[in-house]
Amino acid sequence: MQQDILINWSPQETRVAIIENGAVQELHVERTLERGLVGNVYLGKVARVLPGMQSAFIDIGLERAAFLHVADVWHRQPDGEAPFLRSSQPQVPIEKQVFEGQPLMVQVIKDPIGTKGARLSTQISIAGRLLVFLPQDDHVGVSQKIPPEQRDELRARLQALAGPEGGGFILRTNGEDATDAELSEDIAYLRKTWARIREAALRLPPMSLLHQDLSLLQRVLRDLVSDETQTIRIDSREQFSQLRAFGQEFMPAAAERLQLYKGERPIFDLYAIDDEIQKALGRRVELKSGGYLIVDQTEALTTVDVNTGGFVGARNFDDTIFKTNLEAAHAIARQLRLRNLGGIIIVDFIDMGREDHRQAVLAEFRKQLGRDRVKTMAGGFSQLGLVEMTRKRTRESLAHMLCEPCAACQGKGTVKTARSVAYDILREILREARQFNPREYRIVAAPQVIELLLDEESQHLAGLSDFIGKPISLQSEAAMGQEQYDIVLL
Repeated sequence: MQQDILINWSPQETRVAIIENGAVQELHVERTLERGLVGNVYLGKVARVLPGMQSAFIDIGLERAAFLHVADVWHRQPDGEAPFLRSSQPQVPIEKQVFEGQPLMVQVIKDPIGTKGARLSTQISIAGRLLVFLPQDDHVGVSQKIPPEQRDELRARLQALAGPEGGGFILRTNGEDATDAELSEDIAYLRKTWARIREAALRLPPMSLLHQDLSLLQRVLRDLVSDETQTIRIDSREQFSQLRAFGQEFMPAAAERLQLYKGERPIFDLYAIDDEIQKALGRRVELKSGGYLIVDQTEALTTVDVNTGGFVGARNFDDTIFKTNLEAAHAIARQLRLRNLGGIIIVDFIDMGREDHRQAVLAEFRKQLGRDRVKTMAGGFSQLGLVEMTRKRTRESLAHMLCEPCAACQGKGTVKTARSVAYDILREILREARQFNPREYRIVAAPQVIELLLDEESQHLAGLSDFIGKPISLQSEAAMGQEQYDIVLL
């Protein structure tokens, strides 16, 4: 299978598209202003030590000083105790561990929020594609999400590959099926990164950035390139030079596939990727056969409904449903990657009467999910004919990244009709009349609501005015949404 990676770079945003056999399979977006600090390593300077709070403020060159709690000050763990767990040994007071003016290597573990500065740790961890490197520890561990029966074998493999050079490693979930060559490549990258951090700490003054977590451009070479990748094309000459230098030092095999795109058309126009992004933000996905999918993303789960639509091409009804479901299995797996949907996903294929058809659709669906670089798990058909599956959340979905809730409907997807709002207003006036005694009531609402009150509902409005014994005036406000209104007491 031929795979190409296209990179569209601009000062404010980087967009990456993965193309397989001419179709967009994945989209990755990173915005410069929204890039966090978590993972960055700084050479800080202790500004203040607060024994009463067992904390210290560290100046790392940001607008606000960062915060270091005594629990986040690293010390070597007793033999056999895993890192990231607070030691059972008595805690040494922070005033005996750091002092004002002391240079200190720290890593950001929580971004600044509001008026609060970033939260720091003195335990450095460097994330790779398959491993997390802990240069201050000797512990070799395996992700808790990997089944227990596999952990001992994976831990032994990792200890053998890490060798006697020192430093600890934790195998990430996506490294469960990695080969020894892939793990060795990640170990070499992480050790080289740590060597550069140490060298920078000796060379640079306090309040300097020693290491920044990889940008999306660099993560393309580290995480997204596979054996199937033919080319990596980027449309910025400056970023091409920087990425090639990074690749030649850390990932020479991936750097060989890097190309500078010089075409006159925007790079994303080659495969109509902007149109694909627009479609990926909609609910309805058209299938080539005439069928379609409806994708609904909620806080708790995502539902995918398969419909035949206008597809009537097969010889009989069973074959029509079977072929629609087979095509849908391909399309759903692609949409999950394209939209980066995670968590619980419920797929409602069209009901099939034949068991062999159900098993064939399920096998095809699982085969397509197997191409996903993110871990997925799909069950069989439930008693209600639904397929339940999960897909690991790795980052925000495309819709959450590019969109925000509608100001008119607040994310519900629907708004009350003008008549419903008009009746709400009439009830509210009746409620106000029981508590207050104004000279007049004035209704300020959207034009379509005011028009309804003046026309079809004018008789009800007049009847309410007679009942409460007060005049009611109307004022149209074009800036208001259909559900918004004010009742002014004059």
